[in-house]
Amino acid sequence: MSNIAEKETVTLLACSLGAIASIGGFIFGYISGQISGFFLMDDYASRFGELQPDGSYTFSAARQGTIVGLMSIGALFGSLIAGKVADVIGRRLCISASAFFTCAGTAIEISSQSSWAQFAIGRMVSGLSIGALSVAVPMYQSESVPAVIRGVVVSSYQLLITLGIWTAEMVNWGTEHYTDSTAWRIPNGLSFAWALVLGGGILFMPESPRYAYKHGRVDEARRNIAKLCGVSVDSTIVSRQINDLQAKIDEENKSTAALSYKEIFTAPRMLYRTTLGVILQAGQQLTGANFFFYFGTTVFAATGIQNSYTTQLILGSVNAACTVVGMWVVNRFGRRVVLMAGASWMMMCFFVYAFVGHFALDQEDPMRTPKAGTALVAFSCLAIAAFAVSWAPLVWVVNAELYPLRYRSVCLGLSTASNWFWNFLISFFTRFITDEIDYLYGLVFAGCCAALVLIVFFFVIESKDRTLEEIDAMYVRKVNPIRSSKWTFDEKTLGDETPSRKESDPDTELVQRERAPAGAAAAVPSPTAADATA
Repeated sequence: MSNIAEKETVTLLACSLGAIASIGGFIFGYISGQISGFFLMDDYASRFGELQPDGSYTFSAARQGTIVGLMSIGALFGSLIAGKVADVIGRRLCISASAFFTCAGTAIEISSQSSWAQFAIGRMVSGLSIGALSVAVPMYQSESVPAVIRGVVVSSYQLLITLGIWTAEMVNWGTEHYTDSTAWRIPNGLSFAWALVLGGGILFMPESPRYAYKHGRVDEARRNIAKLCGVSVDSTIVSRQINDLQAKIDEENKSTAALSYKEIFTAPRMLYRTTLGVILQAGQQLTGANFFFYFGTTVFAATGIQNSYTTQLILGSVNAACTVVGMWVVNRFGRRVVLMAGASWMMMCFFVYAFVGHFALDQEDPMRTPKAGTALVAFSCLAIAAFAVSWAPLVWVVNAELYPLRYRSVCLGLSTASNWFWNFLISFFTRFITDEIDYLYGLVFAGCCAALVLIVFFFVIESKDRTLEEIDAMYVRKVNPIRSSKWTFDEKTLGDETPSRKESDPDTELVQRERAPAGAAAAVPSPTAADATA
């Protein structure tokens, strides 16, 4: 690791910043996780479902898909605009405003009397908020905390997502016995509490040093770096990072006065990195985990299990517990091996899920095949466990490390929009697909997991224990992903991996500056060493 990372310390402020910002993930998980349980609540079904000839109420595929999916549509647009908003008003204020905007969506939902369209619109408004948070929170965390805990802090965002899902399932389990609107309005209304905690709490945290410095608030940037890294304001660590920030800004100013969006595709190696980020975020959805969180209660009710809320709670508990394990895995093992192992394990689970559900489960009378129902729940839990320790946290970490500072907000917004786009497709079309092919739907996710193993193997660079400047240089220099874990910044490796360049090539100068003696750092700052802060 870099010299900067070795001298930085883990401070209470940095940990608090990461924890409070990650409440944005909790809101994301809570709103996503609560909807599955609503569809089996009698009062909710009588208000928003469709009356059947036998007097019961059900949800058509189109209505259920719209209620679930509009949140993802809102989140898609929220993620696209969040990067620009965060660049204009700051990372903290963007997070705070997004959190308070959740209250507007919740108010629309909870005031719905009998109009399912009103409830769906409320979910779309809430989606705008959590889509913005899904971009602004990882960006704020990666730019603010010391490099030594960056992976764990960004992963905590996913941990809070899983805790949010688990909390929503716990609340649903506790209220589902009510026969009036209390059953769904209490879970719905609790969203106000989480939004107020995040919206208010984040205002007590320091602004991103990178944002503050870029907007001319030099003293604030120095103070924030010092506080977050646990050093004095006049520390050489602070001075070096400030010099690096200025060098990066100078580099950006020489490139162009304003960022052109086409640069995320035309700048050196940016087409590769932008496309990879979009695919990885889409892949997180195509692993199939959210299929269980959105439709699990309905699916497990069809297996003959008496209380599907309990089963859903078991899945949520597995997800939350294994995400805690994932926090350790992020720092212990490499990104590539964990992502490939997780996708392989999920592929196996979905094969079992598909074939057992289609061929062994008696779908007319599931109680006649209890072992098949038990197998479905068991392998669903195993798939969720694999997701929680691999693709759930690591996709956010890899994406936060993937882009240079100049393009980070735009690229993070685009890749996160990809996540929400596929989230919508899965949430809307799942009922249509399962109505036609039932449990063989699992084969779709199994095939996607197999493809993701190959994508990671051939295209994702190993970034564990590397500063963001090192990762940036590795992608620019076209380091072979398969051998990337052994790549170092020595002259021999540079000669092997780097194509011939002119002496003035800024990327060659970047590495030369990185290898310069510490005393030369102030005179020749590294253009991208600011990323060590991010």
